[in-house]
Amino acid sequence: MLENCILLSLFAKENLNRMSEQQLNLYDRLINEPSNDWDIYYWATEAKPTPSEFENDVMAMLREFAKNKKREQRLRQPDLEYLFEPPR
Repeated sequence: MLENCILLSLFAKENLNRMSEQQLNLYDRLINEPSNDWDIYYWATEAKPTPSEFENDVMAMLREFAKNKKREQRLRQPDLEYLFEPPR
């Protein structure tokens, strides 16, 4: 689903390089376990409550990211070059 691809890929670009191993495992579980991609989008945008099994600091980070308080233009997924850049 395009909305999740944009949201999750931009979130990953901004956050993955500074996440702990535990947070990375939680993120991996979040993007792989729910059977419906719309659920992740609804939880991140607070359209639906997040089930307790996915309520954690990574979901809180994703919800905060989804608010887009800086009003950044988020119309496309980032290029993947950032995956090959040294950590900041």
